[in-house]
Amino acid sequence: MKNFKNIPSVDELLSHALIKEFIEKYNRDFILGLIRQALVDFRRQMPNQDISYSRDEITQLLLNRVINLVEVKTAGTLCKVINATGVVLHTNMGRAPLGEQAIDYLVEMAKSYNNLEFNLQKGSRGSRYNHVEELLVELTGAQAALVVNNNAAAVMLGLNTIAKDREVIVSRGQLVEIGGAFRIPEVMKLSGAKLIEVGTTNKTYLSDYATAINENTSLLFSAHTSNYKIVGFTEEVKMDKLVDLGHQHGLPVMQDLGSGVLYDLKQVGLTDEPTVQASIASGVDILTFSGDKLLGGPQAGIIVGQKQYIEAMKENQLTRALRVGKLTIAALEGTLIEYLSGKPEQRIPTLAMLSQELEELKKKSEELRDKLKAELANNEFVSEINLVPLEDMVGGGAYPIHKIKGLGVELKFRDLNLEKLLERLRLNQPALVSRVQADSMLISVRTLLTGDVELIPRLIKNALMS
Repeated sequence: MKNFKNIPSVDELLSHALIKEFIEKYNRDFILGLIRQALVDFRRQMPNQDISYSRDEITQLLLNRVINLVEVKTAGTLCKVINATGVVLHTNMGRAPLGEQAIDYLVEMAKSYNNLEFNLQKGSRGSRYNHVEELLVELTGAQAALVVNNNAAAVMLGLNTIAKDREVIVSRGQLVEIGGAFRIPEVMKLSGAKLIEVGTTNKTYLSDYATAINENTSLLFSAHTSNYKIVGFTEEVKMDKLVDLGHQHGLPVMQDLGSGVLYDLKQVGLTDEPTVQASIASGVDILTFSGDKLLGGPQAGIIVGQKQYIEAMKENQLTRALRVGKLTIAALEGTLIEYLSGKPEQRIPTLAMLSQELEELKKKSEELRDKLKAELANNEFVSEINLVPLEDMVGGGAYPIHKIKGLGVELKFRDLNLEKLLERLRLNQPALVSRVQADSMLISVRTLLTGDVELIPRLIKNALMS
């Protein structure tokens, strides 16, 4: 194609009714930039085409391109994903979905002014940290509490406040790596504390800690290894024993729980994850854990413990850099209130998913299977749609070797590139992410939220047609 003279000018496009509508809705410079981008893209394609277009045809092609660019640029990069993997706390999919109480409270606080740092009783400046502290104290049995932006920040703040330029004793077997290649030892070193590693990878004794204590020791540290397990020939110091040792030497003891949980998961068959309440009861002075894992709330680092240490952290200048905003506080407060209701396993999505009985999963699986069969009846690519037993996981670094009995639907295909189908489903709106086994697509129903069962058949049908 060599008919360059038929390409309309920028001014000509700006005078088009559709572009004028966009300029009324969006910033003029933004739309102008998209017009120029559309022109550049079109000119790049022209030498590779043998087709001649009229001026009106080129104008329409450019307008379509601008429309597409506007949709892409204004859609935002976060989008809804249907989690059909059976991994409840899927780190790559935002971990814990919020409960209704948290969402309602979050929306109410987001769309209005609020008393984030305003003491309504005194009519003067207040503290944002007071809003969730009372709830956390009530729920955990600790003397005080503080919330920062994530658990790594909570660990760093605690160490920086109490142990900067001094020694912290920690078991070598607890120096874990968390997601994205971030390592607890490196996070701890950034705090200014000097790590003293004791014991071995698989065995650490109380005597190892005792031998390492000296006049420069400021803290005994323990990390709950929730994201991996060492089994076999192992030994680990129990928290109450470590607390006794620390207090004998006038040293505080700090524990990082990682996935802190306020609800005893033994009730749903999950063991080996200490509750926050149990750790506080053991005498731990400072305890840190995440808000968006087993707690079921927003991303946050929660610190509970002895009042003297929490108050010192509040005064640390680093707290300003790690502080949370009104939306996090609102979502966390709404979540914590659900624990006071006495039925968190019903009202907090994470706990509700983990608490689902097989009979409930079977009913949901049958409903999805029937809807899929109705939507995909006589589809040339679908060979079988069956109910199948599955093994689900907690995720989020918790219970790494524990499998949960689950159920779901298996789809088998013929004459189809399964990887291409899965890609189309990921790029759909909303996106659908499932499991794959051999040449089958597996949909675990445990992690499906309200409305997902109705959406999935249509999404798969559309992907098969494209």
